[in-house]
Amino acid sequence: MKSLFLPEEIPPRVRFEKLFSHLPALTQQTNARGRPPFAREALLRALIYQRLRGLLALTDLAFELENNPAVQAACGFSAFQKPPSRERFSRFLRATPHNDLENIRKNLVRTLIAEKVIIGEVVALDSCTIEANVRQNNLKTSVKDRFDKTKFPRGDPDARLGVKIHFPQPFQPKVVFYWGYRNHIVIDTAAELPLYEVTHPNDRDEKKVAVPMLREIAALALPVSAVTGDANYDCEDILSYIALEMKAHPVIPLNPRGRKDDSFRLQKDAVLCPADLPMHRKGRMTSKGRVYLQYTCPLHWDKAYRGKYLLCPAGHPKFVNQKGCNYLLRLSPSIRDTIDYGSQHFKTVYNQRSSVERGFSRLLAIAMQNPTVVGLAATRNHCTIAHITMLLVALAAHREGFPDKIRYVKSFLPRYLV
Repeated sequence: MKSLFLPEEIPPRVRFEKLFSHLPALTQQTNARGRPPFAREALLRALIYQRLRGLLALTDLAFELENNPAVQAACGFSAFQKPPSRERFSRFLRATPHNDLENIRKNLVRTLIAEKVIIGEVVALDSCTIEANVRQNNLKTSVKDRFDKTKFPRGDPDARLGVKIHFPQPFQPKVVFYWGYRNHIVIDTAAELPLYEVTHPNDRDEKKVAVPMLREIAALALPVSAVTGDANYDCEDILSYIALEMKAHPVIPLNPRGRKDDSFRLQKDAVLCPADLPMHRKGRMTSKGRVYLQYTCPLHWDKAYRGKYLLCPAGHPKFVNQKGCNYLLRLSPSIRDTIDYGSQHFKTVYNQRSSVERGFSRLLAIAMQNPTVVGLAATRNHCTIAHITMLLVALAAHREGFPDKIRYVKSFLPRYLV
């Protein structure tokens, strides 16, 4: 087919070809049956282009390619043929094995480490919400039992009920329910680039995801000296892994919900209950490898007090509900005792945790929080492509001579890559 111009002569193609030249290869799959396939590398490049252009729908991406042959050719499609439809992109997100995209993300991280862009001395943990495209999340629709966690949405059965908290007024938190997923990441606080990411449904606890992610970071052999995160990660298993396995400083503040009840007091060898009565020592117990002394309500368990009180003098509701109070005095040493929460080093490192918020802000700017598909597999691929886009721009900026522009995710291409 003859044309008045060649696609490679148009400047936008040159810019995107420079960017995509730094993208690791994606293996091609052959299909014995069905329509002739588009190259998987080309589909991935087009989805990266969608992120950089801020196109929220796959329909918009297909329309953009059809009306921009230069970008279509830069992605690897023929500029003289019809580009992939929305359904082709949707199938790519649903059917592509996540390990294929995960390998590209890992290759980009390893390359950035090898080229000294990522140092990895201080890393931070966090997660962000990914709302599913279901009716239950649209408050303008009339849905029965909208937030009943036992009734999964038919539009996305993999989605689970979660909460997100924001502060419309200072010190006035507002809790909002939603159906969807969470994207968990570990980020290098200096480069503000993600080292690892994984997407799970909302019913997966952040604390259970943290240690597996840190194991992945340990495999990168980075000189991690400190790991920081918010109080949600104040868990002894996480703190112990950071301090004992990674040989790093856990910089995670105490969670107020885990503090001891101040109504119980230690006095010499006795524990006084909220009614100031010496509690009955029941004996030792072991839970999760930790040894405790168990103390129980003296009015129920100590013969010296039986018949003296009809009700608890402190009016504690547990006196009637579960045979009084129960107190566990820990004998095994706690990892928290080795953390100096008030030191200047702790405060300085914890202040670097804000790099996670800036990292998520850049990921959300390239539409990571607006999935165009449903289902766990497709949503995972959607989020991983957003991370690939962020890492790819950082690598291109470094190699093209703009090391101070590695975080310019959306503005680097039109302003600096020519």
